[in-house]
Amino acid sequence: MPVLALGFGEAGIPVHPSLTRELAAAAGRGGYGPVAGSAALRAAAAGYWTRRGLPTDPGLVLCGPGSKPLLYALMTAIGGEIAIPTPSWVSYAAQASLTGAGAVPVATAPGEGGVPSPALLADAVVRARATGRRIRAVVVTLPDNPTGTLAPEATVRRLCAVARQHDLVIISDEIYRDLMHDPGRPVPSPAAYAPERTVVTTGLSKSLAAGGWRLGVARMPDGPFGSALRDAVLGIASEIWSAAPAPVQHAAAYAFGEPDELVEHIDLSRRLHAAVTAAVADRFAEAGARVRRPEAAFYAYPDFDPLRAHLREAHGITTGAELTTLLLERYGMGVLPASAFGEPGDALRMRVATSLLYGENDEQRRAALMDPDPAALPWIASGLDRITEILDDLKAASGHTLTTALAG
Repeated sequence: MPVLALGFGEAGIPVHPSLTRELAAAAGRGGYGPVAGSAALRAAAAGYWTRRGLPTDPGLVLCGPGSKPLLYALMTAIGGEIAIPTPSWVSYAAQASLTGAGAVPVATAPGEGGVPSPALLADAVVRARATGRRIRAVVVTLPDNPTGTLAPEATVRRLCAVARQHDLVIISDEIYRDLMHDPGRPVPSPAAYAPERTVVTTGLSKSLAAGGWRLGVARMPDGPFGSALRDAVLGIASEIWSAAPAPVQHAAAYAFGEPDELVEHIDLSRRLHAAVTAAVADRFAEAGARVRRPEAAFYAYPDFDPLRAHLREAHGITTGAELTTLLLERYGMGVLPASAFGEPGDALRMRVATSLLYGENDEQRRAALMDPDPAALPWIASGLDRITEILDDLKAASGHTLTTALAG
């Protein structure tokens, strides 16, 4: 059956021709190269961070085949349990489990997705250490997946203070940094407030839609601790991936150099993500869900708790997984329940990824990228209307109106 695919977090736009040109130009490079990455790529990534207010020496930069293996190598090298925000991207907890130490979930404040509550983090560390367990690091996501929000500077500063007090390493996943819907809004990286203990990661997969190319970079802390951590990660990397693909590194060096054509491409993609994500969030809000306005990337995180009584009476639904299963099996709409991101099973929130609405082929996706009002394009508008139809039927399914159900 046809599925309205709103579950997979792919950027949904074509790879820019300049990147494919650079990749092709380096296709003959078959040597392994340095484990840390080519000198050109590390210099380009250092420049990328320096332009964002984080002065970076190329010697602090590591490259890997995607930011995911870099994150896993970091967790392995740091050791101990890892504090992660709740909700958070699915791989953090899975990777922490694979290290053998495990993850400690810490709730985020409303509207501050991606950053654990500093007070709750401090409490979790104290409680864990009182029982002999050791939390050694905390992961933050700025801006956030799954909520599409950005935590404020004050919260990030407080988290940095907690990390310093309890000697935690901060791993700051900033892969969505360039996709803030308001390009003038700064991203408060903890590397600016706790540089001696913060590792920053990013990659090509989101802002430049090159997820299949698998290229990530990490910025290590300066100083003795950063040098030791860098050596440990390089040791792990040399035994697992040896080196990221040389042709992709060449193209990535061009990308992190931020030529005008790619800056414009990212600006257009940011506009597209903002327009369609806002339109999708509006459809869920009109249906009665509680939705915070997305601030970055291509995610909305609607909460169906205001419809809980109706969903229980009309459909026998009491968990998020039951709700998303119904949406898939009855209506052909694929979304992910909040429980996939570490939230309790009875939470009726879900992550809605909007980027696969942009088109069924590159011609449609390019048209969406260039259109000043992409949500009005026929193929995107039809997807939005299908969301409304599904949610309207979900509300009306029992013969009770939503007003009656909520009043009861």
